[in-house]
Amino acid sequence: MHGMQKHHQMHFRGKCTLAALFVLSSIASGENFQGDSVPLGFELSGHGEQVLVSQNGVFAFGFLSDSSKNDYFVVGIRYNLGNSDVNLPVWTVGGGIRVSENSTFRLSIDGSFVLIDGFSGSPVWNSNTSNLGVVKACLLDNGNLVLVGLKEGVIWGSFNSPTDTLLPGQSLQFPQTLRARSLNSVTSPYSFGVRRSGNVELIWEDTVTYWSSQFGPSVVVKEANFDEEGVFRVLDAYNASVWYQSAEDFSDPSVYLRHMRIDFDGNLRIYSWNGDLGTWKVTWQAVGNQCDVFGSCGIYGLCSYNSTGPVCECLSSDGLDYGMVSETGSRTYRCKAMVDLGSCEFGSSLLVLKHTEIYSLYPPHDVRLMLSLDACKDFCLNDSSCFASTSRNDGSGLCTIKKTSYISGYRYSYVPATSFLKVCSVPQAADVHINTSVPLYAQQSATLFHESKVLTTALAIVLLISISAFLTIETFMFWYIYRKRKNHQMSIPLKNSQGLNYSGVIRLSFEEVKGLTRNFVNELGPNMFKGALPNRMPVTVKLLTNVIASERQFHMVVSAVGSAHHRNLVSIKGFCFEHDHKSLIYEYVRNGSLDQWLFNNNPNNRYRDSWKRRLDIAIGIARVITYLHMGCNQCIVHGDLRLENVLLDECLVAKVTGFGLGRLFEKEIVSSSETLPERDVYMFGEILLRIVCGKKDVNGENLMALAYEACQDGNLDAFIDARLEGIADWEEVERTVKIALWCMQNQTSRRPSMGEVVKILEGVISVDMPPSSTAFALKDSITIKGEQHEYK
Repeated sequence: MHGMQKHHQMHFRGKCTLAALFVLSSIASGENFQGDSVPLGFELSGHGEQVLVSQNGVFAFGFLSDSSKNDYFVVGIRYNLGNSDVNLPVWTVGGGIRVSENSTFRLSIDGSFVLIDGFSGSPVWNSNTSNLGVVKACLLDNGNLVLVGLKEGVIWGSFNSPTDTLLPGQSLQFPQTLRARSLNSVTSPYSFGVRRSGNVELIWEDTVTYWSSQFGPSVVVKEANFDEEGVFRVLDAYNASVWYQSAEDFSDPSVYLRHMRIDFDGNLRIYSWNGDLGTWKVTWQAVGNQCDVFGSCGIYGLCSYNSTGPVCECLSSDGLDYGMVSETGSRTYRCKAMVDLGSCEFGSSLLVLKHTEIYSLYPPHDVRLMLSLDACKDFCLNDSSCFASTSRNDGSGLCTIKKTSYISGYRYSYVPATSFLKVCSVPQAADVHINTSVPLYAQQSATLFHESKVLTTALAIVLLISISAFLTIETFMFWYIYRKRKNHQMSIPLKNSQGLNYSGVIRLSFEEVKGLTRNFVNELGPNMFKGALPNRMPVTVKLLTNVIASERQFHMVVSAVGSAHHRNLVSIKGFCFEHDHKSLIYEYVRNGSLDQWLFNNNPNNRYRDSWKRRLDIAIGIARVITYLHMGCNQCIVHGDLRLENVLLDECLVAKVTGFGLGRLFEKEIVSSSETLPERDVYMFGEILLRIVCGKKDVNGENLMALAYEACQDGNLDAFIDARLEGIADWEEVERTVKIALWCMQNQTSRRPSMGEVVKILEGVISVDMPPSSTAFALKDSITIKGEQHEYK
């Protein structure tokens, strides 16, 4: 599979044609189902190459490889025009839910479309049409996937739940939205839809409208639709057109394929098919200047233009962080974070950025003052909470102060503004990727630069020595175990010996595991035993039960988990996989779990009554979940983030264990709109509340209600652990409770990313009061994706 398609196609005749569909009963025999319609019970498999094709051959439905996540797939409808580059997706199940390759999509016997993830075996999306009289499914010639009843009535259609694209004949009604595909996070911040005012608008994070139809509030709008001639109209209650935009080739009879899409860059465009050239052509776009799309270059980025069009530059002194390939094959980039101003050893200085407008992203609100250019510059330099400022040169005297490091902007010759960016007064900070920047108040010293190079060299030597020692120990361990196997001729031979080492993780037989634990005599907890490696390093052996993963899947999970290295992770040292015995060997963490440390009345639980210590533990957990979600080669989800799975070492540093193992076990079959990263965020919110209140026996929903009431009433002393009264920083406590409640939002798209959580816990950005407690409580039903959260 390449691009966004799979190639193998088989066509059947009939008014409602689907290609290469397999009925469950015929899978084993390898027979294909053929007929005029698709009955209940058909199934598509992710590891197969079957697609569903409309009768006119224009559209196909099936598993589509996700270009932004190499190991994942989405299920959806795409064009079927031959070349993979032009076969753009037009609709995806659940707004683009990512699943593994061995997943299945089926029409159940009771009449519902169901997407089942191969790793968990659980449904991750459902059309919720059970027992409504569905008898068959059709992919229509207009690209609408429908479920049909006995009297040929459409019971469910993909046109009623648009994702990022409108096809001719498809409409939007309030509060429906199109949401752009996301390249590097769970959901995109960009959406397009009919607002309560009746206008159609492009919106960033539900907080900033950067394009609008602006036809006035006096019109009662029924819907907005896109037609075959390339015209997008807004209709009032009498079906009269009150506003429209059209493609440059509208009504051209030679153009027979069009669609309108909100792209991942936040712009809304109409595309027309050029049959002679075999390409898509942009024939209208909402925002003429791409740099006017809010946050178009992301955090720490500046949008500008060169001879080829819009480009992104980075404010960061280290420039680009890494590249990502878009669905069109072009490469986009993320900029590295700015220098931490809190660690400036020699004070801060300002860079002057002429013809540049900088604005805040999180939160998207600036402090507005009336100051001259010099006063605007001095105000930011002398205000420790200011990260950047912008002075308008249009005679207004407006000065905007950015009190967050999450900033973005745009720069070109006719922008009537000068911006000032605060950086540390060291030589490295002056090397910023902005051609027009001029450092002010710079204190650059060749001596300091030389000393930093000496320090860097020394650190590199120490690091090399440490790595050499570690590799020596690992080599000895491997040699010892190999020699022991050979000399004693183990009665249980190793299978698939080519899999002995996964990311430095050693494979052991069950007899060797018994030897490490002295026949499991030192029990630490249920199925948990203390042991020691040949080099006397203490380890924890976790015996696994109810493992349903194959040996190949088990190895894949161990490989992914073993390749993750972070200060706040419990590292995995080895594993055992035999028919009746499966286990994982972890490093031993001395001080037990976080729930024991918080709730047991043990006088030896040091620093339990220290708020700073609790906050440090919370930040450590947040940092490592951020790393698992965004810092590894592929997203690793925890799936079972609880106090019991957070351990504390001898220095009370939080160490998360049990991560990435969800794909090994049977799970309760649920139907949920959430993806696992979003569940991690929810679970972390509950951990935060228990760290603050110190209560174990209160269930999650009651805990949220108590926290919300206390926070809203300004009465957090009624919620906080009594042992912390008088010693906790109330501003930090309030910030922690608020972000915990944001994490537990019922609308998953309102939940922050774990990276944002870290910044809020560290006090880098502030957080507003979340919605009322009725928005909470984790639901197991399908929900429509909501709108993004807002920080202030």
